[in-house]
Amino acid sequence: MAVRLVVIIGAEPPARLDKALARDVPEEAHLSRSRLARLIEAGCVSRRGEVLNSAKARVVEGDEITLDVPEEAETEMVAEDIPLVVVHEDDDLIVVDKPAGMVVHPAPGSPSGTLVNALLHHFGGNLSGVGGEKRPGIVHRIDKDTSGLLVVAKTDRAHHALADQFAAHSVERRYLALCHGVPSPADPRLVGTRGIGVEPGGVIRIATNFARHPTDRQRQAVTFQGGRHAVTRVQVERDWGEVALVSCRLETGRTHQIRVHMRHVGHALIGDPVYGGQRKVSARRLSEIAQDLNSFPRQALHAQTLGFIHPAGESLSFVSDLPPDMKALIEGLDGVAGDTSA
Repeated sequence: MAVRLVVIIGAEPPARLDKALARDVPEEAHLSRSRLARLIEAGCVSRRGEVLNSAKARVVEGDEITLDVPEEAETEMVAEDIPLVVVHEDDDLIVVDKPAGMVVHPAPGSPSGTLVNALLHHFGGNLSGVGGEKRPGIVHRIDKDTSGLLVVAKTDRAHHALADQFAAHSVERRYLALCHGVPSPADPRLVGTRGIGVEPGGVIRIATNFARHPTDRQRQAVTFQGGRHAVTRVQVERDWGEVALVSCRLETGRTHQIRVHMRHVGHALIGDPVYGGQRKVSARRLSEIAQDLNSFPRQALHAQTLGFIHPAGESLSFVSDLPPDMKALIEGLDGVAGDTSA
C-alpha cells in the first residue's frame, strides 16, 4: 500500500523535476534526493494523471505533483544477535563503538556477522527505514580492523542530514594511531614530500588526491592526477623514538585515507597488513615490546572522536576510549622506553 503525497511547486523552481521536488517536498516527508530519484524512475510520480518517469521532466510554478510512496519493504539482510556497544541512540540515529574485526556492511566476502546484521537485531523491527527499506542508513564506514565510533541513520531524515554534513566535511572525526617513527615538521624529508604542509602548533597537513591502486584493486593510492581530493591533519601525541602515537583529523573521508596518507609520509601504521610493507620495529631500543609491535594483528587505528549536528539541530560529540589491545602496546612502550611526549 502506498502513501499519497501532493506537492505544489513553488516560485522560481529549478527546471528539472528531481531538483524541484528535492526543494519543495516537505521536510517531514523524510524523502531524500536519492529516494525521490528512485520514485521517479519507478513511475510513482505524476502530474494531472500523467506519469513523470524522467528526472529531467520540466516543471513550472504551481504544478501539482503527486507522489505515491510505497510502504517500506523488509530488507533481505538477516538480523543477528551480535553484542553492540551503544554510545547514543534516539529515534533518528544510533552511535556505536565498533570493535576491531567487525565489517560494517554485508558484502560478498562478508555476508553475515556485520554491524548492519547486529543493528537489525538490536532494532527488533523498530526501524523507520532508509531509502524505502527497513534498513539502517550507513553514511560512513570504518575499516573492518579499525575500532571506534560510527553513526548510523535510522530514518530518511537523519540519513539525508548526516550525508549532507559528511559531504560538506563538517563532521568532526579524530582518530588515534600508532605509527612507525615520529612524524616531525622539522624533518626536511617529510616537509619536502609533495602534498605536505605544516600548520600552527606543529600540525602536519597532508593534501593529495586518492584513486584505486593501478595494479591492486583492493588498495588505494596517492595520486596528483585525477582521483578525489583527500586531506588529513596529523599531530604527534606521544613520542617513543621508533614509534609515535598520533592524532589524525579527517577533513575528507576516503577509503583507507589515514593508512595511505601515513604511508605517503613514510610513517605507516603499526600492524597495517596492506600499507605497512615489511617495516619492523628494532628490538635494540624497545627490547621485548618490539615483538608485540611487530606481531600486532591489525592496523593500530581507533576512531576516537565523532561530532556532528543532529537532524533536530543539537550539536553532539562523542569520545571512545582506546581499545585494550592498543592500550597494552602503549603501556608496554612506556615501560620500555619511557614517555618523551612531544
